[in-house]
Amino acid sequence: MKIFLTGGTGFVGREILKQLQEAGHQVRALLRKKNGLSTREQVETVVGDTTDKNSLTGVLTDCDAVIHLVGIIREFPGRGITFERLHTESTHNMVAAAEEQGVDRYLQMSANGSRTAAVSTYHQSKWAAEQAVRHSNLNWTIFRPSLIFGSDDMFVNVLAQLIRTLPLVPVMGNGQYRLQPVNVTDVAKGFVNALKREETVGQVYHCGGPKDYSYDEILDLIGQALGKSLVRKLHHPLSLMKPLVSTLQLLPQFPMTRDQLQVLLEGNCCDPTEWQQALGLELTDFSQGIKNYLS
Repeated sequence: MKIFLTGGTGFVGREILKQLQEAGHQVRALLRKKNGLSTREQVETVVGDTTDKNSLTGVLTDCDAVIHLVGIIREFPGRGITFERLHTESTHNMVAAAEEQGVDRYLQMSANGSRTAAVSTYHQSKWAAEQAVRHSNLNWTIFRPSLIFGSDDMFVNVLAQLIRTLPLVPVMGNGQYRLQPVNVTDVAKGFVNALKREETVGQVYHCGGPKDYSYDEILDLIGQALGKSLVRKLHHPLSLMKPLVSTLQLLPQFPMTRDQLQVLLEGNCCDPTEWQQALGLELTDFSQGIKNYLS
């Protein structure tokens, strides 16, 4: 198959691109600039922007399927980087381009926690993007991953650096909110396997790892992977941290926003059984998975 891929330069996108090529698929990657991928990827590229529908004219010619991955985890409104633009508008444009250019198969990256009554702006925009896909005439499949980990992630690696350098690791609240990390290779395999499985059309899959953990437990597991027997933690009361985050989130260098804090405190767990069985996956254990790149 010839796959049109957006977000191919991102953390998940690079793994999906790799697995698509290993499976024998041809890939045409949409890039915002010509040098977005290294020459070793040996992939056809076109320059365009999913937030600019005019730049998508004709780019899907001869493609059999679309995998749409474009997304962000933090907004920078002053630079035009918002959830509304990158999630909702971007998806509307890609759905329209696929319909107009005759590409029926469409795979969408969403997020666990997307729902009608979502509190965070992040989840609201992901849900709105899902609705654009659901109401299309395409043969769609939607994936909702939980927290994704892997060698280039920006979660485990950041926490590992804190554990390496700080005597006390800061924790928002009591650290008992639960997360269910899923390996990036498993997420990518789910996308690739779904391409030729008709039974996945019209399905929404929750993609999580085999087990969930509290935030404190995740810190301990990362510490163990680094060879530390004990990770000392400093728990900060939410009554103090919420107003502080709201005040400092406008600073680009501040590591968290109010929306990200809301998503973290909600937890991020799901039942991955249907996804695992439908796509024939063997899910990677979190503690073993992080040892493979942290040690």
